Amino acid sequence: MTIHIFNVFTCNARWPSKLKTGMVCGLVETDDGLALIDTGPGLEDYSNPHWMMRLFPIIFQAPLDPQEAAINQVQRLGYKPEDVRHIILTHMHFDHCGGLTDFPWAKVHVHRREYEAFAGKLHRWTDLAYIQRHITGVVEWKFHETGDGKWYEFDAIRLPFEPEMWLVPLHGHSQGHCGVAVKTGLGWFFNAADAGAVYNNDIPAWVIKLVLGPHDARLRRFMKNHPEVRLCNSHMFPEWFDEGRPG
Repeated sequence: MTIHIFNVFTCNARWPSKLKTGMVCGLVETDDGLALIDTGPGLEDYSNPHWMMRLFPIIFQAPLDPQEAAINQVQRLGYKPEDVRHIILTHMHFDHCGGLTDFPWAKVHVHRREYEAFAGKLHRWTDLAYIQRHITGVVEWKFHETGDGKWYEFDAIRLPFEPEMWLVPLHGHSQGHCGVAVKTGLGWFFNAADAGAVYNNDIPAWVIKLVLGPHDARLRRFMKNHPEVRLCNSHMFPEWFDEGRPG
């Protein structure tokens, strides 16, 4: 089993200028084809940018490079786009699911609460990051709901793949936000997505909670207690992508 990790959305702060990030996307070889964990923006987001894609370069230093789109990176790794059979979404903000339009044949896995929030009324100011056109081409959904499964001490939902993979509800940043845990040959890789900023000690805790929800402190404790788990959030510093990737 192989998991490839790559950056699908460079977005650097204008201040402090040292805060540089890329967005984590995972491509997992499973027993049922390739599974993509989040997509980043899609090709249409670059050729015909929606209002959020036009806003971000004003607020952040975002180069908006279509070469970062997941479909291009999948092909650079030597796969065909059609090899991607499944897409697992941590949540449905534009920078996490815009690429759905590039993989319309893929089955899309998401927590039911997240889809209902996307399709319903605004619950939280971060719901402004939902862009409705991103789901217009999806032909098959698989909705997951919290059950009685456990991954470590987290309530979790076993995904129907080998290697072992879990959808880990971490609601708060959005109504149905989840992390994704993957068992690799080197141990567990856990993408906690936008549930925290565990490597960032410069931003006050109250700001993290306001933007990302209530789980940051818990994730920091988990990371300290379980160094065998390779944990990341969605928006990681550039060096992270070149150091110690999960195998």
